[in-house]
Amino acid sequence: MDDKRTPKLPEPLIPKHGGYRKLKSFQLAQLVYDVTVRFCDRYIDKRSRTHDQMVQAARSGVQNIAEGSQVSGTSKKMELKLTNVARGSLEELKLDYEDFLRQRDLPLWAEDDPRRKALVARRCSTVDQVAAWVSSARTDGPMTAELKLNPAEMGPINIKIAVDGQAARIDFAATALETRQAIEASLGNLSKALEEVGLSLTGGDVSSQFRDARGQGQDPGARGMGTGEGRPEAAADGLVDGTPRDLGAATARVSRSGLGGLDLYA
Repeated sequence: MDDKRTPKLPEPLIPKHGGYRKLKSFQLAQLVYDVTVRFCDRYIDKRSRTHDQMVQAARSGVQNIAEGSQVSGTSKKMELKLTNVARGSLEELKLDYEDFLRQRDLPLWAEDDPRRKALVARRCSTVDQVAAWVSSARTDGPMTAELKLNPAEMGPINIKIAVDGQAARIDFAATALETRQAIEASLGNLSKALEEVGLSLTGGDVSSQFRDARGQGQDPGARGMGTGEGRPEAAADGLVDGTPRDLGAATARVSRSGLGGLDLYA
């Protein structure tokens, strides 16, 4: 009886390889790269070495996954080596993000944090989808913060910030007349800076003291003003090297009911 079965074809010298664009690891690494570029351009000084290191670490994660997939047909050892390089680069990037939060006294979300779960559930595939989620989270309810500065050459300064949607109101209280005049002169620059991050300065006041709910004045130099003592929305001061060069150097942690902290750079 003749054997009419189809003869088995010999295996190719180089097996199938590549196809990295279909890998979930590549897709996620590419998203991290795109988000990092946008994040660094907005929040990290472009002249800073940290800016370049974070962008390059994110890029390395993408490129090494792709290269490892391409060489897998000829060397599994090289594929594993490049995959490990990608993992190391992304771990380095993760530490840079953690440093950014720690140095600014911002919280790191726990795995069971509802905000983290909401972001993961979105299954974002593009940086614009991530930005849309951030925007929707940011506009979900009003945010408030208080900031206390005390530079030696300007005297005590208290700042109250209220953000509702894209509208921002910022009130300043300073004891020194020259300081109040300097703040008033810089409001135009503050408005432009807020516009760059998608906010509009819709109101505010510059005075010698704040008024509480009973209409009583509160001295900017008084203990507890601006530090948020006894209040859940406490904001850390944003001094740079002890004394801010201008109001733009101040960073306030803005808190919102149910969604925690958001950085607002004035």
